[in-house]
Amino acid sequence: MRRQVTARNCEGVARRDFIQTGLGALGGLGLSQMLGLRDASAALKNGPAGTSSDTRCILIWLDGGPSHYETFDPKPDAPSEIRGEFGTVPTTVPGVHFSEKFPKLAKAFDHFTVVRSIAHVQNNHGAGNHYLMTGSPTPVPVGCGAFVTFHPSYGSVVSHHRRVPHGMPAYVSTPRVSRSGGPNFLGAQHAPFVIADNPSSDSFRVRDVTLPKEIAETRAKSRVELRRSLDNLRRVTDTAAEDPAVAFDDYYARAFDLVTSDEAQRAFDISLESEKVRENYGRNDFGQRLLLARRLTEVGVPFVTVYYGGWDDHRKLFENFKKDKAERVDTGVSALIRDLAERGSLDNTMVLLLGEFGRTPKINKDAGRDHWSFAMSVLMAGGGIPGGQIVGATDVKGYYANENIYAPEDFAASLYTKMGINPETVLHDTNNRPVQLVNKGRLIKELFA
Repeated sequence: MRRQVTARNCEGVARRDFIQTGLGALGGLGLSQMLGLRDASAALKNGPAGTSSDTRCILIWLDGGPSHYETFDPKPDAPSEIRGEFGTVPTTVPGVHFSEKFPKLAKAFDHFTVVRSIAHVQNNHGAGNHYLMTGSPTPVPVGCGAFVTFHPSYGSVVSHHRRVPHGMPAYVSTPRVSRSGGPNFLGAQHAPFVIADNPSSDSFRVRDVTLPKEIAETRAKSRVELRRSLDNLRRVTDTAAEDPAVAFDDYYARAFDLVTSDEAQRAFDISLESEKVRENYGRNDFGQRLLLARRLTEVGVPFVTVYYGGWDDHRKLFENFKKDKAERVDTGVSALIRDLAERGSLDNTMVLLLGEFGRTPKINKDAGRDHWSFAMSVLMAGGGIPGGQIVGATDVKGYYANENIYAPEDFAASLYTKMGINPETVLHDTNNRPVQLVNKGRLIKELFA
């Protein structure tokens, strides 16, 4: 059995540390449990407001904080201790260059925008992660016994607003949940459905969705019939109102319906893709997860997060980039954007690529760069976002965003607006206190040109 390595950042904590804020256990729900919780939520008086938008989103999270210098904001004229080891590559737009490690994305630049001027002051992983995954800074308690409210993630908010066809989950995260990628006060019904297995493996299967190969559909149905017959011996005089287990069996049946749904089975069955398409994305776990994300959004899943850890490059940054992690992103993300465009899906599917912050201008003694939240680059494509556009800028040495400066709140307001959700929506936490979805966020106007 292949051992799965858990990426850690400089704080020395695994990604499951988000349990401390009440998020982690919600990512492991079975599908039948999740369906039941979603139905319970929909029955509440103050349930989801709903949205008429059909825009979907694939959020690619580079956990740890990718360097803006070695990605989309190189500084070739800066001194060597700032410039670094890599050169640049021209994009499809004259005068615009990316790091030489991203040549395929440079050639696909006519399909996306790079915002080079997002900045904030949350300079550690936990706070930065929360800020960029929710659009809200990490709350700080004031005084003894003060209450604090952690915001729900973008995917959970979208789940709160969206109805999804074929019983599919509204929010999927693969292969794990970012520490602030959970629902918080929105509740477990809006936790992501986690696809942990590696889709590049021949043995790939999705828990609660993919039938084991050794169990034919007819055999599975016979097992359900057997279970129903046995349960009826005890419940012959029961009613659904009197026996909560009857309701659970309804969710069990719905999960089974999903397993036998042609739409769902085709969406999760990545082997249906041609070898050429799979090669285009890269025959590795990250590339194939991007391809799976495309398949899920095309059948109506509105929000998919693809998590890729290992970007906290305090040491040996250039050595790390010379390995395959930058190549995987360059190959996979460029293939995803082009594939969506060629299939006519880019108009209603956003692709977002970001981490929690950028990296320090000066290379440190360990040939790495440290945390730097005052300048970061974010790739944004689809959903009507113009292509071939650079938004904002940093100074000549990349220290600070100094032109068209935007905050995470602005990013969040723009994302929600594209998804048809009013960023000024007021939710209520578990203590019934009002919580505005985004506080003082303004639209990144260049994304709506």
